Formats: sequence, structure tokens, C-alpha cells
Amino acid sequence: MKLAGKVAIVTGGARDIGKATSLKLAKEGASVVVNYLSSEQHAADTVAEIKAAGGNAIAVKGDMSKEADVINLVKKTNEAFGQDIHILVNVTGGMVARKQLPDMDGDFWDFVMALNVKSAFLATKHVSPLMPAGGAIINFSSQAGRDGGGFGASAYATAKGAVATFTKSIAKELGPKGIRVNAVDPGMIATTFHDTFTKPEIRTNVANATPLRREGKACEVADLVAYLASDESSFITGANIDINGGTYFS
Repeated sequence: MKLAGKVAIVTGGARDIGKATSLKLAKEGASVVVNYLSSEQHAADTVAEIKAAGGNAIAVKGDMSKEADVINLVKKTNEAFGQDIHILVNVTGGMVARKQLPDMDGDFWDFVMALNVKSAFLATKHVSPLMPAGGAIINFSSQAGRDGGGFGASAYATAKGAVATFTKSIAKELGPKGIRVNAVDPGMIATTFHDTFTKPEIRTNVANATPLRREGKACEVADLVAYLASDESSFITGANIDINGGTYFS
């Protein structure tokens, strides 16, 4: 259990990759705070599954683009598990909708940026002061942030590119304090994200064009997150790590 004794916050930790990450960190011994906004039942189910397996977890509702909610999340974490927070995983984000340039207005653009970028900024700002040396922050960028995404994904791709850059910048800032900051960049992972935003025929074409000839699994992304959260990756910081089966790499 390579995360025994650690406290972890997973924003957006109730569904899909977030849930898989919460479960994996708990399996490795961490006490996990599962943040959610609208997925209350999913959060409750995730916490119940962790506890049934002998782990320790709580669920905390909050909009991570709202500073008061982030402050409350930190407060609830401290009340439950003490002052030190060792791991922060910023999963919160999303495409919201596919919109090309003529269909987007400023409000949509701002919402996508807040959901993906401001959420990571606020969580990092308020959690990092409570991280001891050896702490780890793992952000979620995307393959879209590397290659620009598909049609109608420009706002999302731009936001995820910003997360990638934020990761590098904050790694430099927090490194002298012994805190590592990395990001994972998932490609086509079998989740409700692609159920919602990607046509089945496109998913099939992408999977067939991938060297490994399949979509990824949420648990595979969670395994990478757990590695980056652990001391096994103690000399890795500022990295954006692709996990896409070879569809895109640099």
C-alpha cells in the first residue's frame, strides 16, 4: 500500500476516471475525499465502495470554480483527516458541448475555462499550503490539449492546453518546497464523456487507428495517477504524460 497514511483530495472524484482514481488511491492506503457537484449518488456509491473494501473516504459537494466551495472542501478535509493534505488530483473539467466558433459566445467560453482551468488553479492555491514535502499534485489535461481536439472542441482543447502549461509553471514554483506537480493527458478512454460527445463511428475509427487497437480504460488512467502520487515517481515533476495507446505522442 504505497500511499498508506496519506490524505488525498480528488476533485470530480465520483464518476468515470474520477471514481477509478478515488478507488485506486484508497486501495493503495490513502484516505480519500471525493469531491462532486451534481453526482451525489455516484459520490455516495464511491465512498461506500471504498469503505466496503476497508478504506477510508468522505464525499464533499462543491463547485471547484467557486473559491468559497474550494475553501469549504479543504476545511472538510482537515476536519475529517487532519491538517496535512498529501495528494491533490484535479479531475474536475469537461467539454460541456461541441461548439464551433460561430456558435460560441463569451459566456460559453468563460464557463469552459472556469470549469477546466480556474478549478485547478483554485484547488492548487488552497491545498498546496497544507502539503508537506513529498506532496503531489496531479492535473488532468487531455490529448485535445496536445493536438487541438476534434471539431467543436476548441474551447475545451484550449482550456486543457492551459492546464498543461499551468502544470509546468506550478511545478517550478512548488518544487523548492518538495511538492511535485504533473499532469496526465488521456486520449480515447471509455467513459461517459465519449458516450456524450463522440459519435460511435468516430470512436470505432479512433480505436482502430490506435496502435493498441482499442480504447483505454478508466482504471488504466487511475493506475498512472497513483504512480504519480507515490514516492515511486519522486523525481518526476512538470511532466505531461500521454496515455492514449499510441494515438498521439511527442
